[in-house]
Amino acid sequence: MIRNFNHVIALDFEFSVSDGERQAVVCLVARDLITGKKWHLFQEDLYSLKSPPFPYGNDSVVVAYYAPDEINCYLALDWKLPSNILDLFTEFRNLTNGQQPSSASLFGALFYFGLSGVNVVKKNRIRKLTLRGNDYSSPEKKDLLNYCENNVLAIEKLLSKMLPLFNLPLALLRGRYMKSAACIEFYGTPIDTESLVLLRRYWDDIQLNLINKIDTEFGVYQGGAFKPKLFENYLTKHNISWPQLPSTSLDLTDTTFKNMCCSHPQLIPLRELRVSLSRMRLSDLTIGHDGRNRCQISAFRSKTGRNQPSSSKFIFGPSVWLRALIKPTPGYGLAYVDWSQQEFGIAAALSGDKLMKDAYKSGDPYLSFAKQAKAVPDNATKNSHPTERDKYKACSLAVQYGMGAESLAIRISQPVLVAKELLNLHRETYKTFWKWSDSNLDYALLNGKLWTVFGWEIHVDDNPNPKSLTNFPMQANAAEMLRLACCFMTDKNINICAPIHDALLIEAPLEKLDQAIEITKQCMLEASQIVLNGFELNSDVDIIRYPARYMDKRGEKMWNTVWKSINELAETSYKEQSDE
Repeated sequence: MIRNFNHVIALDFEFSVSDGERQAVVCLVARDLITGKKWHLFQEDLYSLKSPPFPYGNDSVVVAYYAPDEINCYLALDWKLPSNILDLFTEFRNLTNGQQPSSASLFGALFYFGLSGVNVVKKNRIRKLTLRGNDYSSPEKKDLLNYCENNVLAIEKLLSKMLPLFNLPLALLRGRYMKSAACIEFYGTPIDTESLVLLRRYWDDIQLNLINKIDTEFGVYQGGAFKPKLFENYLTKHNISWPQLPSTSLDLTDTTFKNMCCSHPQLIPLRELRVSLSRMRLSDLTIGHDGRNRCQISAFRSKTGRNQPSSSKFIFGPSVWLRALIKPTPGYGLAYVDWSQQEFGIAAALSGDKLMKDAYKSGDPYLSFAKQAKAVPDNATKNSHPTERDKYKACSLAVQYGMGAESLAIRISQPVLVAKELLNLHRETYKTFWKWSDSNLDYALLNGKLWTVFGWEIHVDDNPNPKSLTNFPMQANAAEMLRLACCFMTDKNINICAPIHDALLIEAPLEKLDQAIEITKQCMLEASQIVLNGFELNSDVDIIRYPARYMDKRGEKMWNTVWKSINELAETSYKEQSDE
C-alpha cells in the first residue's frame, strides 16, 4: 500500500537544542525510496530554503524514527509540514508494547530485527559535535552528513522489515499525531519568569519557612525533617486509620499520601510540603529565553500510549501549586479544556452499558450511580448528599483504575467490608459493563494482547498484571481521543501549549480566545464521537485572561503560603541592604 505514494522520503536531521529552546538545525540527509534521489544539505543551505527540497504533498509520505524531532526542524526552518508521516518509532513501540526490547531507540529497533546500525561510540561523538554548535570544518561536515545518511539507510532497512507487520492507515494516523506533538513542543507554555526567578533565589529559605508555616497544623517536622513517629501521633489524635507496610510501619509513599488526601483533604498541604521538599528542583524546569516551558512530551512512551514527559522538566509535572507560574503573555489568554469524567464515559460507551450511559448523560455520573444503586433518593443533589456522592465517586474511580476493596477502603476511610459492598453494588448496577470488562481480561490472558479502536496494542508478558489489563481499554482509548483532538486542532491552527492527561491547555489572542475555545471544544467532541462510535463526551473550560495566572485549586493555598514567604524574605533582604 505504501507504493500508492509517488514519493517515500526517508530522512534524518541533526540539530542542537538547549533546555527550553527551539531546535537549531545543523544538517539533513533525505532519500526518496521510490526514485532513489538523495539530498545532503547543511545548515547554511537549509535556512535559505523556503520549503522542503523534496515532495511533501498528498502523494508523498515522510518516513522517520521519532518524527517530532524531525518536524521540530521543519518548524525551525519555517517549512510547510508534510501531509503524511510514517513514524517507525510508534510502530515499533506498538509492536513490542508490553514486551521488553533492549531499547525503543532506532538502534534498539535495529537490534530487535537483527539489523546493523551506527555504533554507540560514533553516535556519542557525533552528538557532541552537533551540540557544540560552532562553525564546522569540512571534515566535520562530512562526518555529520555521513552519520545522517547511515541513519537514513537504517530507516530504509527497518521499513522493509516492519512494513508487513503494521496497518498502514492506522500507522499514518499515529504519524499525524506526531506532527501535532512537534507543534506542541515547538509552541510551549508561557511562564511567569519573574516569579520563577524569585522562587529560585529564595528557595532554600522558602523551604524552611514552609515548614514553619504549614507544619503548625500537623507538628510532624523536627529539625527540618519529616518524623514518622510524630506523624503517627497526629494520625492517632485525629482518628485517621493509615495503611501499613508488612513490617507494620506506616506506608509513607506519595501514592498512599495521594490516596489518603482524597478522603482527608486536610492532609493536602502536608503532602504538597513533602513533595516540594523532597522532589522538586526548580532548576530542572526547562524554560526558553522567550519565557516558555518546552520539553519533549514523549508521545507513545507509556503502555497505554499516553504522553510521558519528564516530571521535572514539564510544568505540569511537579507539585500542583507550581502550575501558578503559568501565565499568558500580554494581549493573550489561556484556556484549560478537559473532558468531563472522560474515563467513566469511555467505559459506558465501549461496554454498551445503558445504565452507565444514562449516568454519564445526567451530567453527574457519580450521583446517578448512587441513585441507580438505591443508596440515595431520586431527588438527591450534590449539595444534599455530598458524602454519599463522594463515596460512589471513589468507587467509580476505583473500578476504572482496577483498585481492589483494600485500596478503596483506604481511599474512603471505611472498613474493607464497606468497600467490598460498594464494589458489589457497582457490579450489580452495571452488569453489562462488568461482563465486557471481564471478557476483555479473559481475552487478554488467553490470546496475549488487547488493542484500542485505532489499533494501539498491549502485549501480555509472562507475568501479567490483571489490574493494568482491566484498566487498559479506558486509559488507552482516552489517549486515542486526546491524540485525535490534537490532530483536529493542529489542522485548525489552534495553539496547544500542553496536553495534560484528559485536558488541553491552549493559548490565543484575547480577541480570538472565545473562538479558539469553541473550536477546541468542537474538536474534542468530534474526537469522542469517533472513538466512541457516536457517543459524545462533554468538556469543561477554565479561562485565564492576562494578567491573571493559571491556578489549580488544589495548590492555591500552598502558592499563597509560598508567596507570603517570598514577600517576607524580600522585605528582610531589603532592610538588611538598607542598614548597610
